Amino acid sequence: MAGGWETVIGLETHVQLRTASKMFCGCSAAFGDPPNTNVCPVCLGLPGALPTPNEQALKLAVRAALALGCTVHPRSIFARKNYFYPDLPKGYQISQFEQPLATEGSLSYLSPERGLATATIQRLHVEEDAGKSLHDRFPKQTAIDLNRCGVPLIEIVTGPDFRSPQEARAYLLTLKQVLEYAGISDCDMEKGSLRVDANVSVRRAGDTALGTKTEVKNINSFAYVEKALTVERDRQIALLEGGGAVQQQTLLYDSKTNGVRPQRSKEESHDYRYFPDPDLPPLVLTEEFVAEQQTLLPELPAKKRERFAAQYALGVTDAAVLTADRAVAEYYEAVVHAGADAKAAANWVMTEVLADAKDHGDGLRVPPGALANLIGLVRGGTVSHQAAKRVFAEVAEHGGEPRNVAEALGVIQVADAGVLAAWVGEVLGAHPAEVARYKNGEKKLMQFFLGQVMKTSRGKADPKLAQRVLEEKLPS
Repeated sequence: MAGGWETVIGLETHVQLRTASKMFCGCSAAFGDPPNTNVCPVCLGLPGALPTPNEQALKLAVRAALALGCTVHPRSIFARKNYFYPDLPKGYQISQFEQPLATEGSLSYLSPERGLATATIQRLHVEEDAGKSLHDRFPKQTAIDLNRCGVPLIEIVTGPDFRSPQEARAYLLTLKQVLEYAGISDCDMEKGSLRVDANVSVRRAGDTALGTKTEVKNINSFAYVEKALTVERDRQIALLEGGGAVQQQTLLYDSKTNGVRPQRSKEESHDYRYFPDPDLPPLVLTEEFVAEQQTLLPELPAKKRERFAAQYALGVTDAAVLTADRAVAEYYEAVVHAGADAKAAANWVMTEVLADAKDHGDGLRVPPGALANLIGLVRGGTVSHQAAKRVFAEVAEHGGEPRNVAEALGVIQVADAGVLAAWVGEVLGAHPAEVARYKNGEKKLMQFFLGQVMKTSRGKADPKLAQRVLEEKLPS
């Protein structure tokens, strides 16, 4: 709450579905190909070309709706949204309006201010993407790339449920996590596969009526979501406090100046002249089709987090870190199933494993079975924790069985009482003054002796056993 004002934010998120081809034709939906190469008469809107819906896109859309707890309607209608824009060759976009695919879902997320909060998902519908206008390719000219025309999207619309820019960002990161888990989208904002428009208004604290809202577009990273919404909130508050009024309009966020500028006054929905697309029959989904998508959903992050905390006796924070990414969560469970202690496995995955993955970007390089073996070697006293980190790095880089690698590196701890007794004898013989002080009650010298044994053994003595041998040999 900024100085007696309350912020109200609703989000519209466009998410590109993970399909090989476009929504209504067979063209490739790949990112980054040369401009205007993945196009055909259907996505170019040439006369007489007819659209046919992509079944895989519909499966993913239904899966997304179910993951967000929406009601999937057995019948929905494809509508034409008519507007003129240079990157829209047909002069309309195929979307859904009055009868969307799904409605009334929700998503819980962790609000930095309010703890666990729930956003309502008012609707989730399927549509095709428009092309892209590029303003930086040729001086003073706009270039148009139609590769993205017809790429399958879902639009996910929330209620006006967020009370701060931070909450909006927390919700988006949670949404991204759910959609990635379920394999619905790669949610890469930099590639445009997740795009966010936000409706922002402010009102006096305690007011229940909504203020006049503006729509902020062109937000292309999670960090910018927070910045853009903060800038617009502050602009509206300053305007109202100065006796002005907020105008309903569409604003573009500029990350270079961290400011917003008007794009156009906002159309009302009737300006788009929505009507059912005559080329596409109503979309009718059988109960079996929807039920099958439900069975194909994996365990979602919130459920997995709760289960990890309960099943493996982990703290909430640890469970959240381990389940943040589906591949990491599956890896962690594989390490535990291979026999590692749950807590030790959690510590290794959250430190060495994630650090290695971050540094090398080629996934989780140490097989789960190998990590479980390494954890076992530490637990059994065969290698020290410090040495195990070296073994881990070696296995990550060159592979191999942890025990063999530890032997090759010369870090196997000696746990033979006879060998240890010889090292202890050597140390005690070399430090008669310290032995006498120990005998006179300076028990803290134990650490000194232990350090000397580790030094004499070049780090190979098992420290626990070495301490026991020292306790036996030192005069009490």
